[in-house]
Amino acid sequence: MLDTAAELHGIAGLRRTETIHVSIPGPLSRRPRQTHPQVVVHQLLAPPRAFRTVNGIRATDVLHTVADIILRTERYSAVCVLDSALNQGLLTSSQIAAIPALIHGRRGARSARAHLEEADGRAESPLETRVRLRCTDGNVAPDSLQHVVRDHAGRVLGIGDMAWLRFMLLAEADGRGPHSTPEAVYADRRRQNRLVAAGWTLARFTWQDTLHPDYIPHVIRRLLTRGPA
Repeated sequence: MLDTAAELHGIAGLRRTETIHVSIPGPLSRRPRQTHPQVVVHQLLAPPRAFRTVNGIRATDVLHTVADIILRTERYSAVCVLDSALNQGLLTSSQIAAIPALIHGRRGARSARAHLEEADGRAESPLETRVRLRCTDGNVAPDSLQHVVRDHAGRVLGIGDMAWLRFMLLAEADGRGPHSTPEAVYADRRRQNRLVAAGWTLARFTWQDTLHPDYIPHVIRRLLTRGPA
């Protein structure tokens, strides 16, 4: 497994001043040393129980795989992976809490620990995670996720992916798959009408919206400045 320098440039194309980081599954019999001024060997420590055989291929289990991923990817992708693992029940909160010990001393561990703090298993899709992170980055983080709205009789009017409760504002992450069938479109319209009739404002965002850092926070901020309902 080659690290950033080799991944970006390819071994053959590396300049003499660049460094290749090579990760070798351990344990090794002795401490790996720098074998060449441009080659640094890293040892991956994983107990035998961390490995599984999938279709005849030896692979790490979910916990160790997620730990490796969040070391090597950028923040939004890392938090999406963590949220998904929690939401699908592939990892528990206690297992997530064990990841810092697994990645201690490894390259990228500081950023990965920050990603762990943002994980939330209530996110039901990577799109929801991305919308939430855009809101957080824009200083308009939601108060609640998967907020259930009920009428005075206790009947469920709808569930908002994100909510700003004082302002009766909901935000929806509209993925193309779940919301594209005619039945889903009709159901969404009826649900939106129920929520609006009950005094809630509903903002809807797509994946394309998350590609623009300022757009989602701008919309939410404009809606919040209207004041509480």
